Amino acid sequence: MIEADKRNLKRLKSLGVQILTGTDPAIPTAIPGFAMHDELAELVRLADMTPREALAAATIGPSRFLGVADSLGTVAPGKVADLVLLDADPLVDVGNTRRIHAVVANGRLLDRATLDRLLAAVERDAR
Repeated sequence: MIEADKRNLKRLKSLGVQILTGTDPAIPTAIPGFAMHDELAELVRLADMTPREALAAATIGPSRFLGVADSLGTVAPGKVADLVLLDADPLVDVGNTRRIHAVVANGRLLDRATLDRLLAAVERDAR
């Protein structure tokens, strides 16, 4: 199945089909939020996308497809500024998207300690 995915993704990319990311909650191992990091890595590995192309498939690509690129998908004045701040460059290694230093969501800074507390609470509640 992986070989078929790789072949299909490469073919679609070569034909100029826009590839977008997405997670599927119907797959038990696809944990929303975490699964996106896996998907970015798979796009680089299977579809021979560059890290920049994979990141665009998760940011500006979906916002354009959904018709909301005027407010989402890139960092610019007047746009919604929900950001993930990383400790390493994801353009060098897309796996660096997992190295989250802080998040800005709805104008609120969530530092690493706050994120760790939130994750611990979710993990506790999931048990």
